[in-house]
Amino acid sequence: MKRLLLGLMILFLITACGGNNASDSPTADLPAQLPPSPEPLFSSPTQIENLTQEVITEEVDPATCISPEPTQDDVDRALSFTGKLFDTQDWERTYTVGVDKVSVTWYSERLTSIAFLEALIFPCGYEELDLDYFFSVDNWVIVFGNYQSYEYVDECRLDSGVRLYQFITVDQGFEYDVHYWVVNDTDTRVISMMIVMPIESQALIDEFSYSLFPQLPEC
Repeated sequence: MKRLLLGLMILFLITACGGNNASDSPTADLPAQLPPSPEPLFSSPTQIENLTQEVITEEVDPATCISPEPTQDDVDRALSFTGKLFDTQDWERTYTVGVDKVSVTWYSERLTSIAFLEALIFPCGYEELDLDYFFSVDNWVIVFGNYQSYEYVDECRLDSGVRLYQFITVDQGFEYDVHYWVVNDTDTRVISMMIVMPIESQALIDEFSYSLFPQLPEC
């Protein structure tokens, strides 16, 4: 079971990719995202192999951009975003600080479940088009590249900009529900939050979803 759980953890790191024409060009300097490796990234919950990928770039005025490096406020925001929801013996937390993100992982061997949060920094700001591009169909192919299969179920959003994407995935013959939220946190910060739980734990994922996003627990 632990082997299965660690295998699930490779879906966290995602890449914004796919073609676009000149009229749909996204804002430059979107946060760099990492594709999953065909081999497990974790030899233990605290050992993470760093991969690299070209960042989406476009001509911009550097004077309008900020440093992509996370600050202590970014770390504090990422670690406190879920409150005390995962502060139980069922969940074990790790986190890393990257060039333009803070990533937090909670995993529960008993529940065979994972939660993953990224506080993403968009140095030159972003618009809804950028998020459409960043969380695109091509992107999901990479997110779930290490699963046997995945099925897009639904997506919805609030006027405040909060988005929810729902999927069903299959790994080693087991089905999982995936809820994936995107939050417009500030003009240059976006929070993404994902929960992956066994399909038979519907009541549990509903409970966690409501605790995290009571206005958008499901579509």
